[in-house]
Amino acid sequence: MTERKARPTGRHHGDLRNALESAALELIAENGPQGFTLAEACRRAGVSVAAPYKHFADRDALLAALAERGYDEQRRRFGAALASTDDPVEQMARFAAAYVRFAVEERGLFEATFSAGLDKSRYPALAEAGARLLLVLQDAATQLRPDAKQALGLVHAVAASAHGFAAFVIEGIYASAREAEAQAANAARLISAGQTG
Repeated sequence: MTERKARPTGRHHGDLRNALESAALELIAENGPQGFTLAEACRRAGVSVAAPYKHFADRDALLAALAERGYDEQRRRFGAALASTDDPVEQMARFAAAYVRFAVEERGLFEATFSAGLDKSRYPALAEAGARLLLVLQDAATQLRPDAKQALGLVHAVAASAHGFAAFVIEGIYASAREAEAQAANAARLISAGQTG
């Protein structure tokens, strides 16, 4: 009688999808969104290389799921930041600071959301998550720029500035994330008050 080999136990039991996403996030935080394979994510999660296909059609589908999760986490964080004040200029400043904090504290999600190079037209749920995120910022922006196009431009300008400060922290240009948050908030105040250019 042959002995049956015990299946290796791992953290995937009961929640394969989360185990794969967690492993991929670790790899993205270490090597960037282009710096991992599904096989590596499987090894890190302790599952077979066939396991991801129960949940993800391919590597991009896994990245899209992580990017969607990134948008949802940003929506939660930015909503809390905006709810902490009624002043729309200060709301945009707190959004900018929260953006930098998200990039530093959730490096894998940040990279998956903004650096994966996904064709977003292939992932409608991802586009919907991005639209829900914009809705959180819309009220503060329209208080400052009543025209819808200008309000969206304001959100983009503040986000682009905050993204730059986040990149500076990640690249080590700022030694302190708090300093980058403060600089991002100050830049957002200037942009929101129309004092740039």
